[in-house]
Amino acid sequence: MQIEVNNLTKRKIDEDFLKRLAKKVIKRENKAIDISVVLVSKKKIRELNKKYRKEDEATDVLSFGQSLNEIVICPAMVKTSLNEVLIHGILHLLGYEHSKKMEQKERIWQNHIL
Repeated sequence: MQIEVNNLTKRKIDEDFLKRLAKKVIKRENKAIDISVVLVSKKKIRELNKKYRKEDEATDVLSFGQSLNEIVICPAMVKTSLNEVLIHGILHLLGYEHSKKMEQKERIWQNHIL
C-alpha cells in the first residue's frame, strides 16, 4: 500500500501524519489500495468540481476512484479538520456513498483519531 501526498498550496501540512492516517484507515477497513492525496487552492478545486461534478463552486474534498484513487483536498475550504475530510475521501474511494453507514464510519474514525 502506497500513499502519496502532494501539497500544491503554501500551507504547511504534516504530510507524514496524513500518510499514516490514510494507511491506518485503509488497513483497518481490510483494503489494500494505493492512493494519492493532493492539496490544492480554492481556484483549482473549483475548476475540478465544475469539470467533474458540474458544480461551479469550491468544495473541501473530491474523491476520484476507479484507477485514479486520488483525493483532492482544498485546505482553505476545510471547515472541520484535514483529518476528517481525508477520512471522508478515503471512505468514498473504498466504495462508501453518503449514507448513515458512512456517517457512522466517519464518527468512529473521528473519535478514534481525534
